[in-house]
Amino acid sequence: MKQYLSLNQFNIATPHTIAAVGKENILKSAQLLGKLPFITKHNCAGKGQGVFLFETIESLEEYLNSDAFDHPVDGITLIQEYIKAPEPYIIRHEFIDGKFLYGVRVNTSEGFELCPADACSLEDLACPASANETPETNAQDAKFQVLQDYYPHFIEKYEAFLKHNNIQVAGIESIVDSKGEVFTYDVNTNTNYNSDAEALAEKYGMLELAKYLGEQLKLVSNKH
Repeated sequence: MKQYLSLNQFNIATPHTIAAVGKENILKSAQLLGKLPFITKHNCAGKGQGVFLFETIESLEEYLNSDAFDHPVDGITLIQEYIKAPEPYIIRHEFIDGKFLYGVRVNTSEGFELCPADACSLEDLACPASANETPETNAQDAKFQVLQDYYPHFIEKYEAFLKHNNIQVAGIESIVDSKGEVFTYDVNTNTNYNSDAEALAEKYGMLELAKYLGEQLKLVSNKH
């Protein structure tokens, strides 16, 4: 929620979201949101865990009263309008030293778990691309695709947001609705990179991160 408030300060649009504690308040918040369909998600989470799509208030109520209810670690559940994209993908924007490195298109047709890390492909085949995929996989068919010549108009806003919050390394995720409006819905400050997608694009986040950390080490060493 603090992410969204800070993003809004930089005129970055976020989905309408309500934070709730407890099942009764989750249900009330969904009714207050007044938008169908909607999703619930954990205030603190990872890999898209705890994200569920609901078409009706009744289906949410059924979920809340079932054993399937996923309790968030901090007790806070977010009720959020569902942004329906005309095509099943989101864009993750990678930043190092507060500067834009590249955007990666992530296919969302298999669900909300969109972790790009190689480890995820070994843990969960529904997360990124299959562990058996190689860099020769057709980029158009891959779960993750690093975009070429991609520099959207809102990158300067992202960079200003990161600078204001003293964030040097991040992955910021956005989605475009059917009207072409961009909504930013997540800021990851412990980012991961997909090696297959990077190999195809010949852009390497971990290499750039190592260079950045090396420069930081030099600065610290010089002070001593």
